This record gives sequence, structure tokens and C-alpha cells, in this order.
Amino acid sequence: MTTRIEKINEKKLVGKRLTMSFANYRVSELWQSFMPKRNKILNNLNKDLISMVIYNATHFTDFKPNNQFERWATVEVSDFNNVPEEMETFLLPAGLYAVFLHIGDAKTFVNNFKYIMEIWLPNSEYVLDNRPHFEVLGEKYKNNDPHSEEEIWIPIRLK
Repeated sequence: MTTRIEKINEKKLVGKRLTMSFANYRVSELWQSFMPKRNKILNNLNKDLISMVIYNATHFTDFKPNNQFERWATVEVSDFNNVPEEMETFLLPAGLYAVFLHIGDAKTFVNNFKYIMEIWLPNSEYVLDNRPHFEVLGEKYKNNDPHSEEEIWIPIRLK
């Protein structure tokens, strides 16, 4: 799995959000409500979709399938002017991220995420930072296709 470390500047995001857990995973519902309306966002910086997750600080140290988190379906924008109805804004803070290239469908994503959290992170010079996680769904992303590609962005800081 390819890894790189990147520091990002603050990003402006516009999209929709839902509270869910892994036991009650509503990601399809979220994207089905977002995709028909995404073309109403007129100030996109690119064509990428950003799937963002906001976990509680203890989500992974006290993991339970019923732990709730907030998942967002978004795009990056140049400004918050003319936000479409039913959409919200989010300011993604600047910071350091470990970026992993995931190739495969949603079933293999879980294995890659476990590798990142259980093997890569503990053996790296970094610890998890309490900022949003996100995936960038770019040109090579194809929902549930074994050849689909997306980037997994994990917030980190030095140990």
C-alpha cells in the first residue's frame, strides 16, 4: 500500500452529513441524498468528491460498533458564497496527514483501514490526531469496482 505524508492547508467544503455508526452504517443513504444535488454547487475547485468522517477523540481507543460518528459527502469549494439549500459548510483544519492509495471495492477498504490503524500507525513515528479523516474520490474512483482507486487521508502528528 503506497503511503505519503502531506501537510494540507485549510479546506472549504460544502455538502451533506449524517450521524451513523458502523453497526448502523448509512453511507449509501448519505451519498444518495448528496449526488443529485451536487451540481448545484457552482464554485467547486475540482471534480473530486470528498467523503469525510468526524470521530470522537476516543472512537478508536474505546472502539465499539455502536460508537457514533458524523460522515459527510462533500466537494471542495473556493468560498462559501451561494451554498445550495439543504447543504452545509465545513472548514477542514490544516494539518499533517498520512495518505494511502486504496485500490479495490468497499469490501477490501475495511482490510486496508485495519492495516493502517493496527500495523502502519503503531509502527510509524506518528500518532492519530483528533481531526477529520477523509477519502478523496477522484477520476479513478468507481463505486464498488475492484479496480476503483481512492486516497485515504488519516490525520496524524508526531509521537
